[in-house]
Amino acid sequence: MNWDDVRIFLAVARAGQILGAARRLELNHATVSRRVAALEAALGAKLFNRLTTGSELTPEGERFQAVAERMEADMIAARSEIAGEADDISGVVRIGAPDGFGVAFLAPRLGALTERHPSLAIQLVPVPRSFSLSRREADIAITVERPTEGRLVAAKLVDYTLGLYASAAYAEKHGLPVSPAELSGHRLVGYVPDLVINPSLDYAPEFSPDWQSAFAVSSALGQVEAVRAGAGIGILHTFIARGHADLVPVEAAAPIRRSYWLVYHESMRPLRRIQAVSAFISSLVEAKRGVFA
Repeated sequence: MNWDDVRIFLAVARAGQILGAARRLELNHATVSRRVAALEAALGAKLFNRLTTGSELTPEGERFQAVAERMEADMIAARSEIAGEADDISGVVRIGAPDGFGVAFLAPRLGALTERHPSLAIQLVPVPRSFSLSRREADIAITVERPTEGRLVAAKLVDYTLGLYASAAYAEKHGLPVSPAELSGHRLVGYVPDLVINPSLDYAPEFSPDWQSAFAVSSALGQVEAVRAGAGIGILHTFIARGHADLVPVEAAAPIRRSYWLVYHESMRPLRRIQAVSAFISSLVEAKRGVFA
């Protein structure tokens, strides 16, 4: 079995299409298709169903993907050991994170890590979406729930809270509610429900069963700016809201608690750069744990 064929198979499985894999591998589309066919012939099994929308793994393909990822992990470990990566932390690490945590907490602090390791490059993707580690959309992901499926390594970073806030100007002009029932009499700032990436982030009903957003923003930081501008009362991350003197807490409902988890694919465990970045993020959070309380 040719390892290059296995590597190409994994790229197609993760991209969900031959064309996307070819672009990622910087190979010709026909070459990728030919190498997948060669692997299928060597295994005597059909690994993909070719559809108009892409390439879908067959049951045999799904079983082989697990084998291929173990092979990949062994190759990564061998390459790391032989290349002496332990002597020099280098390469690219892409971090996928929710925009609130990614922009407000990580972005101002990750520069210290690249200063410490000049050969290390960090790519921070702080957007309100989920990342597939098996498809290598990110090397490390910050999630709001512990993953329950896949060959993933997960460590809890910290609990955080979300609470109701308004701008001082809004509070002075409209007053503030003192109970959940009174929220309906105010303009509310919230999220776009059908763009919520995780059920645990659909938290508006925990503050009011009748929550109706007059202004919905699909970004946590966008919601902060809307509330600061006086658009209404919003549910904001406490650790972000505390940094803005023009925001005041609204005590109509108690804050709620959520958690951040640091996750990466098991095959990446041997890489020193993954361990270095993971340890750095964990140490940052530990040092600032009081910010999240």
